[in-house]
Amino acid sequence: MNDIILQIIILAPPILLALTVHEFAHGYVAYRFGDPTARDQGRLTLNPLKHLDPLGTLAFFIIKIGWAKPVPVNPHYFKNPRRDMLWVALAGPAVNLVLAVISAICAKTVWFIAATIPYSVLAEAILVPLNKVLLASVWINLVLCIFNFLPIPPLDGSKILAGILPPDMARSYASVERYGFVIIMILAFSGILSKMIMPVISFVQHILL
Repeated sequence: MNDIILQIIILAPPILLALTVHEFAHGYVAYRFGDPTARDQGRLTLNPLKHLDPLGTLAFFIIKIGWAKPVPVNPHYFKNPRRDMLWVALAGPAVNLVLAVISAICAKTVWFIAATIPYSVLAEAILVPLNKVLLASVWINLVLCIFNFLPIPPLDGSKILAGILPPDMARSYASVERYGFVIIMILAFSGILSKMIMPVISFVQHILL
């Protein structure tokens, strides 16, 4: 029981931050392109309670992949819907990659400080847990980044690809979205999803750390 509680304490802050900033980035970029929908619905905020999906958050602890409530975006407000939607979709994974890099730098800094100061109860009580939180942040943000880059509707990667494909192909591709959640769940529980993304995550994590 203590191990489970400790795991929650370590994982909860980076999960909340990663999911919140991911969705905020989508809403902010959409807003900059002229779409006020996220702002009008109270989603253009860094308050995690506005973005959390209970099932998606729980999934992080069970299948190691999770999600938040998608920020509403109305491409009719965009001057160039296909191009602008591509940038909106790219914003979420991109900000998670930035957070992973920042977390890795902070983790190395904390590790260096812990290694150079004499052992103390204070260092053990603060620096070691902080380092674990930062390392978890690297992993969680890389998971969100790489998972969302998959070209499976409704993940961000599908919207990025739709912005690149010719219009007719993009419309046909978008029609798969109604089956997207089922496809993702099948891939996740069959273990195929992990085999697809975990090697990439481990490789990037190794480079950062």
